Amino acid sequence: MRVTFTVNGREQSADDVWEGESLLYVLRERLGLPGSKNACEQGECGSCTVYLDGVPVCACLVAAGQAEGRAVRTVEGLADGGALDPVQEAFAECGAVQCGFCTPGLVVQTHDLLARVPRPSDAEIREALAGNLCRCTGYEKILDAVRLAAARKAEGAGYE
Repeated sequence: MRVTFTVNGREQSADDVWEGESLLYVLRERLGLPGSKNACEQGECGSCTVYLDGVPVCACLVAAGQAEGRAVRTVEGLADGGALDPVQEAFAECGAVQCGFCTPGLVVQTHDLLARVPRPSDAEIREALAGNLCRCTGYEKILDAVRLAAARKAEGAGYE
């Protein structure tokens, strides 16, 4: 089947998609958007988190056909041209990026959190990121990055 949907603001199509093919596979292998990572393929780690019609989802659990006619925004779509999103910048600055496998999902989830809760408490941050697993950082640098991005958002430092 052919699947057509909007990805990061552009209409995209993928041909010969089989009915069990995941949105994650289509994004990575057919559309050349490798940002979302394929880690567990069971929706347990959060590495493949993308927005689907503005709601964060694990792309590995969404059949590609379910995205037909819908809007997908990936971690690549958070950047504005050559400028990184403030969440992406904060993760890089705070050293919250190590192996990079969990980072795309954490960035998308953090982006969503800060859109809903501009000044989250540590408990709110932990709750929002609970579905994202990291095996490298010990989470403290990730929390630092979320706090920094929230502070910059509160200051209006180039945040959407």
